[in-house]
Amino acid sequence: MKSEENRLTLGIESSCDETAAAVLRGGRTILSNIISTQIPVHRKFGGVVPEIASRRHIVNIMPVIDEAIAEAGVRLKDIDQVAVTYGPGLVGALLVGVSAAKALAFALDVPLIGVNHLEGHIFANFLNEKSLEPPFVALVVSGGHTALVRVRGYNHFRLMGQTRDDAAGEAFDKVARVMGLPYPGGPQIDRLAGEGNPLAIDFPQALRGDGSYEFSFSGLKSAVLNYLNSMQQKGVEVDKADVAASFQHAVVEILAAKSFEAVAEAGMDTLVLAGGVAANSTLEKRLREEAGRRGIRFLYPSPVLCTDNAAMIACRGFYQAKAGKYSDAHLNAVPGLGLLDVGEE
Repeated sequence: MKSEENRLTLGIESSCDETAAAVLRGGRTILSNIISTQIPVHRKFGGVVPEIASRRHIVNIMPVIDEAIAEAGVRLKDIDQVAVTYGPGLVGALLVGVSAAKALAFALDVPLIGVNHLEGHIFANFLNEKSLEPPFVALVVSGGHTALVRVRGYNHFRLMGQTRDDAAGEAFDKVARVMGLPYPGGPQIDRLAGEGNPLAIDFPQALRGDGSYEFSFSGLKSAVLNYLNSMQQKGVEVDKADVAASFQHAVVEILAAKSFEAVAEAGMDTLVLAGGVAANSTLEKRLREEAGRRGIRFLYPSPVLCTDNAAMIACRGFYQAKAGKYSDAHLNAVPGLGLLDVGEE
C-alpha cells in the first residue's frame, strides 16, 4: 500500500457552473487542477441557469477528468481515492459530479469521499501555504455563504457565526445586476470601486458591534437599491463608481470587524480567507493591513484556488480519508448542505 505522502487523490467539483477535476499527491502537492468554466454561457442570462449548468456538466465531466489525469502524468488505475463535492450547490450540477465519482470509485475499487464544498474552500489555504497548520479562524465568503469558522484541527472545526440572509457574494451579484454590470458581478464591483470614493455614501453595516459573529447583507442590498431608485426619481445622475465603492466598503468593514473579533475570542493568531469573494482585492487588502496592525498572521488562496476548483476538494478529501471518514455507494447530492460542526470539543 502507498504511503500517505504518495497517495493519489482525484478530486471532482461540479457544484455550480465550473466543471473541475484535479489530482493531488499526498495532501498538498497539486499535480493537476483543471477548471472548465461556463461563465460565457450564463453571462447572457445575467446569472447561472441551473438546467443549462447541469447539461454542460454532463458534456464536460469526463473530458475534464481525462485532462486532469493526463496533466498529472499518471494513469487512471493509479488513483487511490476519489473525492467529490456533494453539497451545497445546484442539485442537478452536484448529481453529475457525484455520479461520475461513484462510478469511478466503483470501477477502480477505491474509496469514495464525499466533501462539503465549503470545507473545501477553507482547505484551499493548505494548498497555497504549505506551512499552514491548525488552529486558525477562517472567514468563508462565497456567493452562497458567509461564515466564521474556528478550525482546531484538520477534522475538528466549529461554526462561530454565519449570515442570517444574503451572503456577501450574493449581495455583490445582485447589486451589480441592478447597476447594469455584467455577470459575474463581484469582480465588476471590485474593479469599478477602484475608481470611486468609498465614503461617498453612508450605507448601513448591519449587526456591527452586536457581540455576535452573524452577518446580514439583505438590508445593505436594499439600501443600495433604494438609493439608486431615489436618485433616478429625482433625476440625479448617479456616480456608479461611488456607489460601488461605498457598497463594497460597507461589506468589507463588517467582514473585517467581525473576523478580528472572532480571532481574539478564539485566542488564535492566524486568520485565513476562503471562498470566491476571497479574490476581492479590497477585502484582501483591508484584512492584510489590519492583521499587520494587530500582529495576526493572515493568509488567503491564490486566485485560481479562490474560485470553485477540484484541488481544494481533493485536499479536504485527503484529510477526511486520513481520519477514516469515507462515503458509501449511497452518497447523494445535498444542495442545502451548510457548514457543520466537525469533531468533538
